[in-house]
Formats: sequence, structure tokens, C-alpha cells
Amino acid sequence: MKKQKLVVIGNGMAGVRAVEEILAIHPDRFEITIFGKEPHPNYNRILLSKVLQGDTSVESITLNDWSWYEAHQITLYTGEPVMHIQTDQKVVVTAKDRIVPYDELIIATGSLPFMLPLPGAKKEGVTAFRDIYDCEKMVETSKKYKKAIVIGGGLLGLEAARGLLNLGMQVDVVHIGDYIMDRQLDPMAASLLQKELEAQGMNFLLQKNSAEITGHKRVKGLRFSDGSWREADLIVMAVGVRPNTAVAAGTDIEVNRAIVVDDYMRTNIPNVYAVGECAEHRGLVYGLVAPLYEQGKALAAALCEKQHPGYQGSVLSTQLKVSGVDVFSSGEFMDSDETQSLQWFDGVKKTYKKIVIRDQKVAGAVLFGDITEGARLLGMIQQKTDYAVLEKELNSGSGDKDERIASMADHDIVCACNGVSKGTIVGAICEQGLQSVDDIKACTKASSSCGGCRPVVTDILDFIQRNGADEGKRKEAICACAEADHAEIIEAVQLFPNESLQQIMERLDWKTASGCETCRPALHYYMGMYSRQQPEIEEVQQPDGTYMAAPRLYGGITGAHQLRIIADAIETYKIPLAKLADGPRMELYGIKKQDIAAVRAALSITAPSYGNELVAVGTCAGIQYTKDAFQDSINLGKQLEEELESFSFPARLTIAISSGLRDDAKSLQADVGLIGAPGGWELYVAGERLYSVMKEAEAIRMTIALLSYYRDSSFYGESVGVWLDRFGVTSVREEVLTRKGSYTELKNKQAAAAF
Repeated sequence: MKKQKLVVIGNGMAGVRAVEEILAIHPDRFEITIFGKEPHPNYNRILLSKVLQGDTSVESITLNDWSWYEAHQITLYTGEPVMHIQTDQKVVVTAKDRIVPYDELIIATGSLPFMLPLPGAKKEGVTAFRDIYDCEKMVETSKKYKKAIVIGGGLLGLEAARGLLNLGMQVDVVHIGDYIMDRQLDPMAASLLQKELEAQGMNFLLQKNSAEITGHKRVKGLRFSDGSWREADLIVMAVGVRPNTAVAAGTDIEVNRAIVVDDYMRTNIPNVYAVGECAEHRGLVYGLVAPLYEQGKALAAALCEKQHPGYQGSVLSTQLKVSGVDVFSSGEFMDSDETQSLQWFDGVKKTYKKIVIRDQKVAGAVLFGDITEGARLLGMIQQKTDYAVLEKELNSGSGDKDERIASMADHDIVCACNGVSKGTIVGAICEQGLQSVDDIKACTKASSSCGGCRPVVTDILDFIQRNGADEGKRKEAICACAEADHAEIIEAVQLFPNESLQQIMERLDWKTASGCETCRPALHYYMGMYSRQQPEIEEVQQPDGTYMAAPRLYGGITGAHQLRIIADAIETYKIPLAKLADGPRMELYGIKKQDIAAVRAALSITAPSYGNELVAVGTCAGIQYTKDAFQDSINLGKQLEEELESFSFPARLTIAISSGLRDDAKSLQADVGLIGAPGGWELYVAGERLYSVMKEAEAIRMTIALLSYYRDSSFYGESVGVWLDRFGVTSVREEVLTRKGSYTELKNKQAAAAF
């Protein structure tokens, strides 16, 4: 098969990472050509400050050297930017008038430094801080001159200032805001950071508006709008960046603030993609590395025709070492009238922590000095963890370093830039015998980007080397009747499927003969799921000793025939209470023990099994009667409920389906929700979107796959929302994709269990 021609405009971190993802999926699919503006192979731009500060070399921040391009048969043109795209002819034209055809095109031109249009900005001695050339210019200047001004008190400006201090220059940091790093830190953390940096030798001029750069040919100083003036031999502008979309000019590629893309990084022009800081997704442009890498995965999947949910946007986080000081922030970390916050400050250790709560959910956090909790808090923010969970952790005490590492779940993300979890790191250490953080970095990419997670990676390595992978993991007994936890019970039932319930209890040293109301239903559920010895099902009695039955209203729909049958049953068996309940469903209460079997038979109700049944599938009025409807919720709801009515789940489960984006059925509030959109169905779990653009049959398959994973990996009594918090949206999304064909398998499992 002839290879397709893939051209990448831009040799930066986002574009080359997308190429790496493509090679991982389909290494022989494309003949790849990359054009780069700089005369270097791909390097880590985040670590430029380390080069300027003298802590490392250009060679050491190279991500993919020349041999990598050669090994993957990639043609790399350095120092040769693409100037024009001719989308009708599917060719690109470079600054050297080279014309290269493409079948698929990725635009990864990144961003350009924003230079303030001040009088005198063109003078010698004015520079940005964006690439290796800028670093070299500052190093050369420091050999002749001693006074520097950095305009911009954000992260980049502070890193530039630290580097200039290391080069022996006096440095003033000018910032228009009230405090430094005002986009990443709250006032308290910023104040603490400023004090640390002042102790290192930086001088800060806050609330200063730059007006003019003075001097003849070369910089002599900076004048401010208040009339004051500051002497300088070098002025570094670090006031932000703007998307580099110049290559799209003159084409039909849609450009807003940046190049507009969909969830698969596709532009409005066929076969043309954009990724990284030059791309605008759902109105947002991302400048941090983690979102750009997530975009690269979605783009690679689309190009290689691999199933992928698409890029869904990112919860931003900053985990960095600013001039030797560790800082972390993520989510909504500023206080407002709609939020509450918890704060801790240790003046001796110089550490500060703030956690922000919105609507009883963890919404944001700031850490200063000690950022070891950053990965855990980021996970809570991404999963919108309930405050009650956080409170339980706080009340139990944070413990020492070993306890924190042991309490981290395997799915907790350690390296946010590259999406590397604790489990991945532990697995690599144990399976490949890794001995150093650099080994882990090479194997998993953890700490290979910003380096902010390196302390946590170091702690994990140290913990595993001293204790092993399984030491120190917390165990919570199922109840007071036993010391076994849910995982141990499941393991025992799976290992001894021919043993009775009583034998399993004896094997696990149960303290009571028959268990209690907490453990007995869980034991029945696990026996039903994994044992060949099915336990006797216990009928659930109401407080007065009678029973309840709930006839199914498939998709929330009923009619005259079914209502007559229900009415006849109510009259025949003298059922005292018939009521509508959430779900939606109808519940009949007060049924006598001798009548319950007959009532179920009359109403075609499946006899109770182990675990919990699907409560109901609720729908809106459907495509015919719902305003702004796009899809048929009623038909989908009836099909899903018919397919799932005989299945058992670890907890009560509701599904809601809305025909349109108005969400009339309140799908976002259900355990599992489906919402009709112009392109197809969107699937949600506990309010989090998993997939979109699905046809009806695919929506059913993906919902079944989701519930299959939930059944197989959850504990009895664990709701869908708690289960999602435990595993994380990303891991659930990826696992469900691998199970999308498991519908038949799930039905067979259920049939075998019932038999």
C-alpha cells in the first residue's frame, strides 16, 4: 500500500508530539515531512529558562534529535518556514520556494511573542524570550551590560529575570498588575513568591504602565506613564503570546482568535488539521503543554482512523518550579461570592495551601512551597469530587510522605503534562527494574516536560524501592462483621466459585453467622456475579411486612392497555398505594406476601435477582413534541430499557435521554445520560461527557459497554458517580472504547449468571 503524504508545518512540541502519537498507532501509514522555522530539531521550549539560567544545555533539552527523524524516515527542513498553503492544489510553499504536496496537513505553528508597541521598541537591546535565539542574545548582552528590565510579572517574565540574575545582571521586573503571576496564583501565594524572589535579588515595580523605551540606537531606559524612569541596558518583553495563524492567511481556513478546529482538531477545510497554540477549540486557545498533548492524541486517532472520543477540553493546571520555588494551581482558585475556600499557612516551613469549593465540589487549588498534593488535587478538580470526600481525607490526617504515596490510587495522574498515572510509573518500576527518575522519564515520559512533578516521581520511586508495590495500601472492611474489604471478597468468590455463601464467609473469618444488612446484600451480589453457587434471593420487605412491585414503563412511556392491566391488578389484589416515583416509574405498595408472585406475573415484572435492577430510563416528549429536538429519545429509551431490564448492578441506576440540547429529561443529573445533538447522540456519565456524534445503534453499544465496565470494576453499593471519581473520566473513556463490542458478551454473562 502506497504511503500517504503527511506534511507538518511547525517543528515544535505540539506538532511533533502529534507525529509521535501517529507513529505509535500506525508507523507505516504516512510519508512524513516536517518544516521548522528554527535551525534546530525539536526541543522542550518549557525548559528554555533552565538554559538561560545556566542549569542545563541546549542539547539536554532536545526532545527528538536528528537521529530520531532519520530512524522514522521523517524529512525535516529546519530554518525553512512554510509561507503559503494552496488548499485547492493540496501543496505548501516554503520561504525557499520549495513546493511540497500533501494528502494530510497539520498546522502546528504555535504562537508568537507579543511585543508591546511602545515608542522605541525597535531599538537595539529589546528582545522577547521565546526561543533559543533569544536566550543566546541575552547571554551575549550580559557579557557587556549589567542592568536589565523584564516587562511582565508572569511565569515567563520571572524565569527570564532569574536567568538574568544568574548571568550577573541587576534585574527589575515591571508588572502592570497588583501582584505577580496573577493568572496562576492568588494574592497570598503571589506575595509569598515575591518575598522569596526579592531575597534572591529581584526588584519589583508593580502597577507600572510602560510608556516609552528611551535611548538613541540602543536602549538606555524605560519611562512609565506616571512620568518616572528606570535605567536599563536590556529590556525583555514577556507580556504574553498570540497564536501564529499567518500561514492560514489568504486561504479559506476559518480563523477566529486562532485556527478554528473541532474535537478531532480538523479545520473547516478537508484534510487540514491544526494543533497546539495556533488552534482554537470551542472558543479556547491553550498554551500549556498538557492540553496540547491531549489534542495530539485526538488528531492522531482521526488521521489513523482509530476510535477516539475526541478532545473534550482541559482543566488547566500549573505545576512549576519558579526560580527554585515550587508552585501549583489549578481550576477556579480565586475567591468569589459563589465559592468557599479552605486555607493553610505555615510561616516556618513557608508553605501555603488553598482549596476552593463551589456547589460542594472541589473546584480549584493553590499550593506554594510544597506541591506534593498537586496531582491528587488536580484529580479531584477534574472529577469534581464532593466536599464530603475531601473532608473525610482531611479528618483522617494527611500523614507523612509514605502515607500520601500509599494512599494515591493507581489512576491518579502524577505527570499532568503527559497524562502519566501513578499506576503506570509503579508498573514501569516493577516490570522493568527502573532505578532512577531519569529511567522513569525515559520510559514513561513522566517529568519530561515542565519537570514540576519530579519530586512526586522521586517519592514514588523511593517508596516502591523500600516497600514494594503493594505495601501501605489502605484497606476498609466491608462492615463490622468482617475484616475483609470488597476486593478480598471478590477475589475469594472468584478463586472458589464452587463454594457456598457460608463457606466463603468462613474462609474470610466472618464474625457473625449470617452477616448484617450491610454485608449480606453485598455477599449476595458478589456470589451472583462470580459464583456457580447462587445464593437464595432475599425478598425485600417494607417496614410493615408487605412488598412493593414496580411495573416497567419502557422509556417512561405507557398507554391505555398497560394502565388497564395495572388498574386490574390494583383492584384484584387490593393494593392500597399506587404512586409515581422518580425514574420515571410507577410503584405499587402494600402487596401481601401470598400475592406478590401473582402480581409480578400479571404485570410482567421480572423476579428479583441479586444486586440492583435498572430503576428506569426516563425520556423527554420525543422528537415530535419537544422544542429544538434533534434525535428520537423515545425510541432509544424504549430499546435501552428493554435491553437492560434483566441486568443486575451494584447500585440503583437511572438513565435519562433528552432529544435536544435543552435537556428536558435532565440527562446531566442522571447516572447515565444521552442528549441528542445535531451530529448525533452524546453520552454522559454522572454529568461528564464521554462521547459524541453517535448514531442510535452506536449509542446503545457504547452505553452497554459503559455499564459493562461499571459492573465489572465497581464495588457493591458504589454509585456510578463515586465509581467515576475513583477511576477518573479519562481511564473510563479509554476502557469503554475497548469494550464497545462487548454488548453480546455482557448479555451472555448475565444469562449465564441467571442460569
